[in-house]
Amino acid sequence: MLFVLTNIGVLVVLTTFMYILQNFFWINLWNGIYWLLIFSAIIGFAWSFISLAISRWSAKRAYKIKPIQADEVSMLSGKERLVYDTVQSIAETHKIDMPEVGIYQSNEPNAFATGPSKNKSLVAVSSGLLDTMDNGAVEWVVAHEMAHVLNGDMVTMTLLQWVVNTFVIFAAKLIANIASNFVDEKMAGTVRFITDIAFQMVLGFLASVITMKFSRYREFKADAGSAHYVGKEKMIAGLKALQAMQPTLQPVKADSYSTMKIATGQPSGFKMLFASHPPLDVRIKALEDLIIR
Repeated sequence: MLFVLTNIGVLVVLTTFMYILQNFFWINLWNGIYWLLIFSAIIGFAWSFISLAISRWSAKRAYKIKPIQADEVSMLSGKERLVYDTVQSIAETHKIDMPEVGIYQSNEPNAFATGPSKNKSLVAVSSGLLDTMDNGAVEWVVAHEMAHVLNGDMVTMTLLQWVVNTFVIFAAKLIANIASNFVDEKMAGTVRFITDIAFQMVLGFLASVITMKFSRYREFKADAGSAHYVGKEKMIAGLKALQAMQPTLQPVKADSYSTMKIATGQPSGFKMLFASHPPLDVRIKALEDLIIR
């Protein structure tokens, strides 16, 4: 939910900035339908790709992650060494640059991958996951995150968000321009601005159904990738272990990296439309049916 609200918030701030340019400095950037579409694409691009470009840096700051250096590997604990070795093995097999690897302090058993490209990525694992899972489960979690990296999920999610942002901005401004035609000229600017902001919020919220649908799809792909790398038995056992932990886990406040993590809460019903991950039992069933050739 914070991911959705952050996206909407950025769009609102950018729209406010453009409103100030138009109404106080008489710089009109969206006269004409084609210019409006171009403007919408530029604003959508700015938010999506700036966030992607700084994703690795911002994740390290948010979680206080100090990436493991090659000369520090010999000093790692057994499970920390397993995380590093698994990332290195998969990276070498698939001929990509070694991702940065980090352990962050959190009781939440989780992990995530981020970064602007396959060759500039970060794989982060929580201390809680290392404390609560056995070696086989740790291995599948890391392989799952590496599948996200190799599938290019960070870039694909950004491209999808760009398209969604573009049409949210475009539709909101189009509706706002139409609405401003029905009021007095003195009120037109204010009505346009308020309508624009309101519809960006509404349409942005509705559009998140599309991005979260794709997010759930890529989790199945990452599960399948992990099963190919380390075996689906480890994958299934790990997901069942995670499932067994759910009743005892304290609720964890969502953050902007929730969509990239190995697991989230288990929403149902209407809430599933806005869930970034499928339910664990559905993921387990998909793996059980998976045929590895």
